[in-house]
Amino acid sequence: MKLPQPAPDFDAIFQQIAEDNRFRPVLQLADRLRTETRYLHWDEIRWRPVRSGFTYEEWWAALKLKRKAAYRQIPLLDKSGKAFSYYIADVVQELLHDIDSGAGGFIGIPDPITNPQTRDRYVVSSLIEEAITSSQLEGAVATREVAKEMIKSGRKPRDRSEQMILNNFFTMKYIMEIKDQDLTAKLVFDIHRHVTANSLEKPDAAGRFRTDDELIRVTDSEGLVYHDPPSADELDARMVQMCDFANGRSPKAFVHPVIRSILLHFWLAYDHPFYDGNGRTARALFYWSMLRSGYWLFEFVSISSILVKAPAKYARSFLYTETDENDLNYFIIHQTEIISRAIKELHAYIERKRKQVLDVEAQLKYLRRLNHRQQALMIHALRHPFQEYKIASHQRSHGIAYGTARADLLELVELDLLEQGKRGKAMVFEANPQLQERLKELSKKGGK
Repeated sequence: MKLPQPAPDFDAIFQQIAEDNRFRPVLQLADRLRTETRYLHWDEIRWRPVRSGFTYEEWWAALKLKRKAAYRQIPLLDKSGKAFSYYIADVVQELLHDIDSGAGGFIGIPDPITNPQTRDRYVVSSLIEEAITSSQLEGAVATREVAKEMIKSGRKPRDRSEQMILNNFFTMKYIMEIKDQDLTAKLVFDIHRHVTANSLEKPDAAGRFRTDDELIRVTDSEGLVYHDPPSADELDARMVQMCDFANGRSPKAFVHPVIRSILLHFWLAYDHPFYDGNGRTARALFYWSMLRSGYWLFEFVSISSILVKAPAKYARSFLYTETDENDLNYFIIHQTEIISRAIKELHAYIERKRKQVLDVEAQLKYLRRLNHRQQALMIHALRHPFQEYKIASHQRSHGIAYGTARADLLELVELDLLEQGKRGKAMVFEANPQLQERLKELSKKGGK
């Protein structure tokens, strides 16, 4: 990826504007500029048609005047001691509203992830998806099918890629356990150990800061430097400041919880405090912050599954911030768009699953072999896949004899729709884990 051209020095432009006696028209242009529908970087603006009667530099100066008037600083400083800044652009306001209404409350949340019978299945599915795609962003090459098989079967990883994915899976589970704790350096180190276990070239680098002699830079495959992080001797102090920010102790002004989570993601990635695993740790901290702030839906949302589709845009949002006076809006806008898309994809996924269940339910009427009691039980099992059934409860539900109820359930076992087991001395029945597929097979055969 090509490095973006850094924005021209604002003070130098303004000095030239003053010398050319162009101060008044530039101020008037700034007043006329409408709300930005796209937050453009200098690297993009310099290729667009310029406003009539103005140079590109004057147009940029007018735009920056409008932005600078709204900037708010955060405690994160760059290597030269200059603060990073942001403001809530209109496009972000709208996205934050979508995120708040779609991820923080219960209105409109699909039943499968509020239903205790089914939510765990969706949690595990989301954890696996985030584990795989977050690792793919950092170079893991294991396929989704192989990774899912490894996690679900419990087998040991065969290579570094699989180890990274398994580490991310356990890291996300760990994040859910610690979501109510304040962030400390120790907790960040613990997260890093989870992320990097048995996957580092230097095994001793897990859970500690990089050292001065470990020259860590973000580069491409040809050695082009994208980011040169702060010196290792600053990391202790910077970690304290980051934790204060994460825990809401700074700054004094209100910071929207989603924005704080996004900025925490950026902060750790910018400081790059570890020998390896910085990106995965940064995304894990984002999840910790979102869950801690009450966005419980993020047990189910995977942002990396969106990021991995366009990794260059993800990288460019970092670069745009660093090459335009530490303006964090580039990263904020990119991440709020990603979060909003991830939430919408979760809702769409659950709706697809719901329709699949309804489709199978509709097919039940073609299963002539099943009586109405068995069909009712199958519909219930589709909606409550981990429910246990007993002969006595089936008997009471339909007001039938014990022998009839027993025959109903045993026939469903014979059809491979239920699985039979024991709980103590009692006979219990559970749905076949592949119930939907099995019902579709029987439907195609006409239930014969």
